[in-house]
Amino acid sequence: MIEVRNLTKVYGQHHAIDDISFTVEDGEVLGFLGPNGAGKTTTMNILTGYISATSGQAIIDGTDILDDPEGVKKKIGYLPEFPPVYTDMTVGEYLDMVSKLKKVKEANRKESIDSVMEVVKIQHMRKRLIANLSKGYKQRVGLAQALIGDPKIIILDEPTVGLDPQQIIEIRNLIKGLGKKHTIIFSSHVLSEVSAVCERVLIINKGKIVASDTPDNLSRQLQGTNRLQIRLAAPEKTASKIIKDIQGIKSVQFQGEREEGTSDFIVETGVDLDVRKTVFNGVARSGYPLLMMRPLDMSLEEIFLKLTHTEKEGK
Repeated sequence: MIEVRNLTKVYGQHHAIDDISFTVEDGEVLGFLGPNGAGKTTTMNILTGYISATSGQAIIDGTDILDDPEGVKKKIGYLPEFPPVYTDMTVGEYLDMVSKLKKVKEANRKESIDSVMEVVKIQHMRKRLIANLSKGYKQRVGLAQALIGDPKIIILDEPTVGLDPQQIIEIRNLIKGLGKKHTIIFSSHVLSEVSAVCERVLIINKGKIVASDTPDNLSRQLQGTNRLQIRLAAPEKTASKIIKDIQGIKSVQFQGEREEGTSDFIVETGVDLDVRKTVFNGVARSGYPLLMMRPLDMSLEEIFLKLTHTEKEGK
């Protein structure tokens, strides 16, 4: 659906993005991460046709955006970080204007606007001035304008910035729902939101792609190990010996007594080794109950910080 080939954007001596390449499959929800100034917004502006690249290609649904900019733009709905709303208009007036700009046929215009307003749940705000809306509802109106014309691709730049926790949850649920019908690129600094919504993350730093994978795969690759949290109904020394005797365990770290008469441990194994069955059978033979066993992966925040910090140190 989206193919970026060797894309570069240069301002004077500064490379905003530097020879980046990636693809986004049809129906995929991609999280686009990076620190401020990393090149996220520049990339999105090129994909949406707002600015041109210095070199490279942005191919949308098989068409280079430079070959047919108007046709490609019809396939894209874009929500910038600051929604492009006109505050002196009502919600209905604004969306009607957007539908005209997007050349939605007059016969389909009302139905299209009604459908979009229902999706983002702003039907009751149709006659309200945008100036009088909360930030959360302004964000919904911005999302509505991106959906006008039913584009195949939705690009969202920091859609939850400045929202309160309840509003963030509402926008997250909206995006998850949209992911059932659209290909989505979702940029955010709220890493937990990206992890909750996106199937794959792409991390950019200083204009270069430094990682592209699922959060789980990135976690395993960066840790170099698999980690399990284990709780046994046994004293520390007894429980520690039981676990250390299990084949495949590289290290055992005692975490304390979280429940009376129990012992918690973090154990590490090889990166490609799944020892959960071995742990279960080994503990079962000991006669002590295994109360908990769950995998521990690096959080998206830890992945992000490790990759961007490593990139920084390498410069």
